[in-house]
Amino acid sequence: MFSIKAFSLLAGVLALSMAPVGRGVQHDVTVGGPGGIIQYNPQFVNASIGDTVLFTFQQKNHTVTQSTFASPCSPMAGGFDSGFVPVADTDTGPFTAANFTVKDLNPVWVYCRQTGHCEQGMVFAINPGDKFAAFQAAAMGQNASAPPASSIPPPAAATPVTVTATVTVSGTQAGTTTYVSYPGSAAPTSVVSTDHKITVGGPNLLIFSPANITAQIGDTITFTFMQKNHTATQSSFASPCSSLTETSTSGQVGFDSGFMPVAANATNLPTFTIQVNDTAPIWTYCRQTNPVSHCASGMVFSANAVESSANSFEAFQAKAKSLASPSSGTPSPSNTTSSAQSVIVNRGAGIVVAMVVMGMVLV
Repeated sequence: MFSIKAFSLLAGVLALSMAPVGRGVQHDVTVGGPGGIIQYNPQFVNASIGDTVLFTFQQKNHTVTQSTFASPCSPMAGGFDSGFVPVADTDTGPFTAANFTVKDLNPVWVYCRQTGHCEQGMVFAINPGDKFAAFQAAAMGQNASAPPASSIPPPAAATPVTVTATVTVSGTQAGTTTYVSYPGSAAPTSVVSTDHKITVGGPNLLIFSPANITAQIGDTITFTFMQKNHTATQSSFASPCSSLTETSTSGQVGFDSGFMPVAANATNLPTFTIQVNDTAPIWTYCRQTNPVSHCASGMVFSANAVESSANSFEAFQAKAKSLASPSSGTPSPSNTTSSAQSVIVNRGAGIVVAMVVMGMVLV
């Protein structure tokens, strides 16, 4: 199992780097915070060459992404990007942190690329001069006299809509799928696909790690199964501990890895991969019930949960924990594929315990 409690970005690659000890001044910046804060605090700093800016990621799921003054809510070509760093509402630290070393006195423009956050004013700058207000106003699609982000009321609760799309199953068969999508769910931002590595279980662990991610269309999600006997089974927000195949009223077929027994001393670890073909939230649970319900113990996972809505990952996990037992029946091996995701199963692949995203190594 790996942790994302601390990371660094290599200097000269993304310009986010661990600061040399004893060099310059450290400027502390909080990213997000309790209660769904959509803000960097402070929103800008004035720094000297050799100073560092320490970004500390708090609650919800944010990024530190370099942009430009002209396009405040778009990633700058070759700029740094922390990637999404999900932090649960109940997390009290220590929090994930990243350092940026100031190499010159030119302005550095930053935004959060979580859907809708930049447009709500979640931007940051280093050495902006007198241009920060204009930068934030441009991000919000307003003029420089617009009110600050903190004075703008939060968005109304998202209302789901039903979408029908044509998808490819297992790379060969075309079909249609109907799913519920929430406004504000992740949209494609890159043509480069990413394989998101998810560890399932481990010695005395009933968790998916990480348990909540944001993935783009074309990305893959690979579940690597550790010790004991777990599954990665698609469910729904409404019925977190039940198979989507069993609960769907529209004929959806959810993916299911089947049970993956792994011995304590195993070195060959099985994997199960799905491909993301749309931006609808993907809800997943472990359907093991022996000796206890893993799902009701909180062993759930989500991709593209809309954190600004009532259907956040935290709400999904809390709903799972509120159930005394899953309703998916007794454990039995199965291997069904979803019409919403392409599925690849590899029962003999070794685990990779480092995730590399745009030059960033999470360990």
